[in-house]
Amino acid sequence: MAETFQGLVLNETDRGVPTATVQALSTDWLMPGDVLVAVQYSDLNYKDGLALLGKNKVVRQYPMIPGIDFVGTVADSRSPLWKSGDQVILTGWGVGERHHGGFAQMAQVKGEWLVPLPKGLAPLQAMALGTAGLTAMLCVLALEQQNLKRGRPVLVTGAAGGVGSVATWLLAQRGYIVHASTGRQEEAAYLKRLGAEAVIPRLQSNSRPLEREAWGGAVDTVGGETLAALISQLSYGCSVAACGLAGGSALHTSVIPFILRGVRLLGVDSVQCPVELRTQAWNELAQAVKQDPETVDEMSQVVALEDVVKLAPLILQGQIRGRTVVDVHAPSEEGLMTK
Repeated sequence: MAETFQGLVLNETDRGVPTATVQALSTDWLMPGDVLVAVQYSDLNYKDGLALLGKNKVVRQYPMIPGIDFVGTVADSRSPLWKSGDQVILTGWGVGERHHGGFAQMAQVKGEWLVPLPKGLAPLQAMALGTAGLTAMLCVLALEQQNLKRGRPVLVTGAAGGVGSVATWLLAQRGYIVHASTGRQEEAAYLKRLGAEAVIPRLQSNSRPLEREAWGGAVDTVGGETLAALISQLSYGCSVAACGLAGGSALHTSVIPFILRGVRLLGVDSVQCPVELRTQAWNELAQAVKQDPETVDEMSQVVALEDVVKLAPLILQGQIRGRTVVDVHAPSEEGLMTK
C-alpha cells in the first residue's frame, strides 16, 4: 500500500536552472528498488549544492529528489539482505543524481547499495559524518596502506569543509601531526579544536615541479592548482590521497615528483567503492565517534529540509563550516544561521 511523505523535489525549468520545492509525494512515485527505507537524516554535501543550483549537470534526469546519502530504518524489503526494522546507511551509487536520494522522508533503493548502521553509532552521528566522513576515512585508510608515518606533518587541504574537517579530526585522533590548510583563517580556532597542530593559508600554485620537502603525507579535498602545489612539496616516498575537484580537474604538474621523489597520488572515490571497504570504513568511523562523540557535534549543525535550498550557494562558496545534517522531519526555522 502506497504511503505519503514529504520530499524536496528538483524540477528543471526552461532555462535549465532547477527549481526546488518541498512536496507531498507517494511511495508509488519513487524509482524502483527492492528496499523501502524510512529516512531519518540526510546531509548537505558539495555535490548536493551543485545539484540544487543546476551546476555541472550533476542531476541526470528530472524530477529528482537530491541528497547523496541518508540513514534510516528499513520499512519494507524484498531483498534477502535486509528485513524490516534494520537500520541502514546509504552513500553513493548515483543516489540524488540518477536515482531519488535522501532529501525526503522515504527512499526506495537496491538492497546491495546499503550498509548496516554500526552498533553504537546513532543515526544523527552517522549523518554528521555522512559521505564526507566516509570519504575522509577512505583517505586515511589509503594513506595508512602506504605506511603513513607518525612524527612527520600530514597536510589536509580545504580543512574547514566537510571532508577536511573529518580528515583533520581522524588523523589527529590516530596520533598524526596534522597541519590544516584553508583559505578561511577565521576558522583556525575551530581546526585546532579538531586536533590540528598548525593552520596554514591555502597553498599557492607555482611553476616549479619540486619545492622544499614539507609533508609526510596529505589529504587533498580541493584538486586543481592546490593539488599540483602539494605534490611538489611531498617528502620522498610519501603519498597524497586526493578526493576533491572543487579547484578543478586539471593537474598542471610533471612526472618529476613521481620519478625523482617517488611520491604517490592515491585517488579516493566513495561513490562506488566495494561494500566490504565501505563497511570497514563505517565501522572505523563508529570507533572514532565512540572515543570522541563531542567533536562530531562540534563539527556539525542540523537544519530542516526546507532550509537546504538557502544553504546551497553557501556550500559552493566554501562558507559552511564542517558538516550540515538535514533532519527530514524537522520544521523550518526562520533566520537560519550557519556556523
